[in-house]
Amino acid sequence: YIVTTEEIIRSVPKVLLHDHLDGGLRPATIIELAKEMKYSKLPTSDAGELAEWFHRGANKGNLVEYLQGFEHTCAVMQNKEALERIAYEMMEDMKNDGVCYVETRFAPVFHTSKNLYNDDVVNAVLAGLERGKKDFNVGYGLIICGMRNMKNTLEFAELAVNFRHRGVVGFDLAGEEGGYPPKKHIEAFQYIQRENFNITIHAGEAFGKDSIWQAIQWCSAHRIGHATRLVDDFTVDADGNVIGMGDLAQFVLDKRIPLECCLLSNVHTGAIDKIENHPFGKFFKEKFRVTINTDDRLMSDTTMTKEFL
Repeated sequence: YIVTTEEIIRSVPKVLLHDHLDGGLRPATIIELAKEMKYSKLPTSDAGELAEWFHRGANKGNLVEYLQGFEHTCAVMQNKEALERIAYEMMEDMKNDGVCYVETRFAPVFHTSKNLYNDDVVNAVLAGLERGKKDFNVGYGLIICGMRNMKNTLEFAELAVNFRHRGVVGFDLAGEEGGYPPKKHIEAFQYIQRENFNITIHAGEAFGKDSIWQAIQWCSAHRIGHATRLVDDFTVDADGNVIGMGDLAQFVLDKRIPLECCLLSNVHTGAIDKIENHPFGKFFKEKFRVTINTDDRLMSDTTMTKEFL
C-alpha cells in the first residue's frame, strides 16, 4: 500500500489562521438553508453545479468579482440556527482536513439584515465553534472583521473586545482595498491597542505595499493578511534572487510579523497571475514568518491539504 503525498499532508496536524467563515460554506448547506429561508436568488439548486458556479465566479482574476459570491453565502447566514450550523460544519471540515487549530473570521455587519443583533450573531457562531471543538477536537479562535468601506469599525472593535474571554481572539479589517486605506480606521485600532488586544489586517493583496506600511505603522497590526505586494519592496537580480530589501520589508522581517499567505486565492483574485509567481517562495527563502492559508474554501475550491500540495 503506497501512501500518497496528499494523504501524508492531510494527516499531518495543521494550523489555519486566515479563513473566512462566509467563504467556506458547503454548497449542499447553502441550498438547504436557501430553501428554509425562501431565498430564491441562487443560480442553481444542484450542489455540484453550485460549487462550480462559485469557483467559476471567483476565478475571474479580480477581487471585486471574487467578492460577489458572498452575497449568496451571507444571505443564508441570517438566523442563529444557520450561523451555528455553518460554524459547526466548518469545524468538521477542519477535522477532515487535518487542521488542529483554526482561526475563522467574519464581519457580523453582514448578518443582521433579519433582526439579529451583533451580539446574537457572535454568540451563535461561537456556539457552533464550541460544539465543533467538543465533537471534533479542533481548537478555534474567532476574529471579528470590520469593513474598510464602512464608518462603523470602532463599534466592531468594541464588539471583539467584549467577547475576548468567550472565544474571540482578534480584530481584522477586510473588504475592497483600493480607496479605503487602513488609517481611516485608526480609532478602532487605537482602541484595540489600549485594550491589549490583537490586530490582523488585510493589506497588500490587491493594493501596493503602502497598504502594508499603513497597516503596521499607523494601525499597529500584529499580523498581515496576504501581504503579497511586500515583494515590491525587494530588489531582485536577473535570476530572481533577492539581493536587497527596502525599509518596510526589512522591518517586517526584523520584527517577525507573521504573514497570512493565501496562494490559490491570490491567483483567483488576480493578485498573482500564476501560482509559480507567488512571492511565498521568496518570503520563505528570506526567512519571513510565513503561514499558508485557505482564505475562502468555497470560492477557491480549496483546503489546507490542497494549498500545501
